[in-house]
Amino acid sequence: MSIDKTAIRHASTVIVIRDRMTTPSILMGQRGAKAAFMPNKFVFPGGAVDAGDAHIPLATPLTPQCSARIGEDADAALTHAIPVAAIRELWEETGLILGRPGTWEGDVPSDWETFAATGHLPHAEPLQFVFRALTPPGRPRRFDARFFLLDADEVASDPDNFDAACDELSHLQWVPLTEARKFDMPFITEVVLAEVEARARDLSAPDSVPYFKNNDEESLFLRLKGNARPYNGQD
Repeated sequence: MSIDKTAIRHASTVIVIRDRMTTPSILMGQRGAKAAFMPNKFVFPGGAVDAGDAHIPLATPLTPQCSARIGEDADAALTHAIPVAAIRELWEETGLILGRPGTWEGDVPSDWETFAATGHLPHAEPLQFVFRALTPPGRPRRFDARFFLLDADEVASDPDNFDAACDELSHLQWVPLTEARKFDMPFITEVVLAEVEARARDLSAPDSVPYFKNNDEESLFLRLKGNARPYNGQD
């Protein structure tokens, strides 16, 4: 069954942050020149939710607070699939393991075989839901993306070892927050970066989550567990 590339797909993105109390830096990589979506741009690791993500076992779920925010203005079932996709994409694109030691039961799906071989089960509890953005109309790909902030101390593998990464992102590197804006990045990544800068030294998950909602009628800057207001690009 082929995937409709023009349909809006749910997606997950992970912003891994380290040394957040002293000299915070974030993990970024560069998309390929031939990529259909955001070619050559520096981005955070992430990608679309797969149908199978709904059935992957988790060692721990999201916290109740983050689950509640994910479930607002969305199918509540996504509170499982979206963090699963975040962990899978982090593994595929960076080789970093967000997991707890454990044994998988039954057959392991093909796209999780290498993760399972590390002896870990996906561990969603450290993921903090901090931003949501819907790609504007007219783009070659449209995603309803959820962004998670993750402290590098929660990663079960060496945060400097990217040997297990696929080749989707090149130039994987830890970028100091003070230097990040010098990189060529998409507009929405810059918007999310501002949120990360504001939360860099705050270890708690946000009570309300910004939602940049671009639909066919208008662009809104909402807050999940908050009030909607028009977004005019001037904020």
